[in-house]
Order: sequence, then structure tokens, then C-alpha cells
Amino acid sequence: MSHDDSGSASAAPPLHRGVWLALGLSLGAAVSLGITRFAYGLLLPPMRADLGWSYLLAGAMNTANAVGYLVGALTVPGLMRRFGPVAVLIGGALLAALFMAGSGFFTADAPLLVQRWLAGIVSAWMFVAGGLLAARLSNGWPRHTGWLLGLYYGGVGSGIVVSALAVPALLDWAAARPHGWAWAWWGLALVCLLAAAGLVSTWRALAAQGLGGTVTGRAPSVAPSSAPAMESSAPGTADLLRAFAPALLGYALFGVGYIGYMTFVIALLRDRGTAAADITAFYALLGVAVMASSRLWAGWLDRYRDGRPLARLNALLGLATVLPALTPAWPLVLASGVLFGAVFLSVVASTTALVRHNLPASRWAAGISAFTIVFAVGQIVGPTVVGWIGDGPGGLERGLLFSALALWLGALVAWRQRALR
Repeated sequence: MSHDDSGSASAAPPLHRGVWLALGLSLGAAVSLGITRFAYGLLLPPMRADLGWSYLLAGAMNTANAVGYLVGALTVPGLMRRFGPVAVLIGGALLAALFMAGSGFFTADAPLLVQRWLAGIVSAWMFVAGGLLAARLSNGWPRHTGWLLGLYYGGVGSGIVVSALAVPALLDWAAARPHGWAWAWWGLALVCLLAAAGLVSTWRALAAQGLGGTVTGRAPSVAPSSAPAMESSAPGTADLLRAFAPALLGYALFGVGYIGYMTFVIALLRDRGTAAADITAFYALLGVAVMASSRLWAGWLDRYRDGRPLARLNALLGLATVLPALTPAWPLVLASGVLFGAVFLSVVASTTALVRHNLPASRWAAGISAFTIVFAVGQIVGPTVVGWIGDGPGGLERGLLFSALALWLGALVAWRQRALR
């Protein structure tokens, strides 16, 4: 699929406006994944030491988050039809702040599991709503869709960087206090509130551009059931699942593999006695690589309409995941973090681009939701399995090897995905 906007170049809005809108939307990605999900990897070691968790229970916390993400993925289409994607995005940021703060008030397993589950629900709402709004930017800048999507997803990196810098500082400050890790949860909740304020400003800019709709209105260009008539070539739900089956399975295996790394790699480094400053540098560089990744793979996302980008990115991610399992050599471990950060959110962007290339706009929400659901299912499996393996004789190294194998299998499956006619 190609786009030719040369004929209307004089009327096209300036690209910098699209860049600023994508960056504003990326605040939602920063909260939904960069903070609400991935900051837990930094908090896992002190919480595990303080509360006496096994790795299985520590992994179950992120499994609860993934179950919530699945619930959120299943419910977000109806919410967007009722309230519009902008309201879902901003409301999700406010609820994320509430649930992140709630995690600092409990020490018992059950309420912490509930908090992680609730945070997973709102993270899915935010991520899907923000992704749909980012996809709308292709209406104004069709030749730069891959880059603008990459900027949105790269917002996860900014959330990771903020977490990498804020969490260790808060843990050090509260080290003498009982359950000092609670202060890190409260600090991250404040960051979520600030991001919500930024999203309100972005909504106003989207409305001025004619891309955001109203906060309480419907989203006619992307909601799956709002189009009065479906294009005759648009597949139904069952046909859509069959047509995208290789990519959906490859993406589910991505969910299985990547989350084990993001949940436990910091715990692995801590177990090896890695200095706190080195761990901060490792995680911050991973986040910076996420932010820089928007330009690295944009050409693939714009050029290919099949599963090749998903397959290649899964394969690279498997390489990044296996390195810490094979060697404690710090240069290779650091390279693992940089490569992982440079790749993993582009896998998510590749599925959005696949949907945009192969479906009409009226089916984008259905397509993205399908990928979000299988992604959530994969994430449910990954943390618990890796935690269970980590409690065994092979340790977390063997758990990360399992994650890498899942990613490589996902690459083989996704390679079979063909473009739709």
C-alpha cells in the first residue's frame, strides 16, 4: 500500500505539528507501560527481600498485571465507543496514578495482586486508545506514519528512563523507613498525574487538528462498530483472525518472551552483585534506546505489508534476551539492554502498522484489539513460568533462556504472515 500526498502538499500541515502531537500522545505510552508495568522490575528486588517472596510469587505479580491487561483489552472497544479514545486515555492516566499509589499502602500478597491487576486494566485502556489516536495521525502525514507511530511507542522509553532515575533515588531516600519501597510507588503515582495533565494539553491540540474528536463523543473513524457500512473487502472477525493467524501467534510468543526479561533482568543483576549505579545506567540506557528506536525501524514498518518486520524484530529480541543468561560480562550485558530497548516496542509498532496497511480505517480498532488480546495472553504465561524456572536449580538464567526460545519461535511463525489482498 502506498500513499501519494504530493498533490496536496501545499495544504498538508507541517510535519513538526505531527511530531509534537505524537510526542504528546507518547505520555500515555510512558504511563501505560513504561511506568505502570515496567517500573515493577526495579521494585521487585527490594519488595522480594522485605516481604519474603519467591520468584514464583514475584512473577505472579506481573501475571496479575497481564491478566488485567487482557481484561482491559477486551473492554476498551466498548469504552471507546461510549466515551471516545481521548477520554479513555486521560481517564486511564488518572486511574493509573490511583492504583500505583495504592501499591504503596499494602504488604499482604492479595491486595498487592489486586493493585497490579487493576493497573493492568487501565494500562491496556491507555495503550490501545493512544495507539489508535497515533494511527489517526496518518490522515495528516501519510508518508511518515511509521515514524509517528514509533514516536508514540517510544514514549514507553521515557517512562523507563524516569523510573530508572526516580526509583533508586526514592529507595535510597527511604531506606531507613519501614517498607521504604512504598515511597517509590507514591513517587511514580505523582509522575502519572503530571502525565495526565500533559495529555489534557495534547487533547486540545488534537481537537484543533481535527483528529481527537470530543472527550465524550464517539470515535467514528476507528471504532469497530461505528461505520455505517463496511467495505466489501474488509474481513469479518473470524476472517480477520484467520488472515492474521501467523502474526497473531508470533505476537503472542513475543508477549511470552519479552515480559520475562523486563520482569526479572534487574533481579538477575542484583543477584549477581552488580553495583546500583551500573543497574541504573543499564535500565536508563534501555529506556533511551526505546526512545531512539522510532527512526531505526520506521522504514521497515512503512515498506512491508507482511510479517517480515515482526519476525526480524522478534529474532533480534531473542538475541538480546539470551545474552545475560549466557554471560555476566558487563559489556555484553549492557549491549543486551541497549539492543532490547531498541527493538521491543518496535515489535508492538509493527503490528499496528500491519493492521493499518491491510485493513480499512473502520477495522483498525478490531485489528489492534485482536493483537492486544493475544499479546496479553502471552504476558500472562511469561512471568509465572520464568519465575517458576528461576526458583529451580537453573536460576533466572534458565528462565531467560526460555524467554529467548519463545521469541525465536515467534519469529519463525511470524515469517509466514502474508499481506492481505
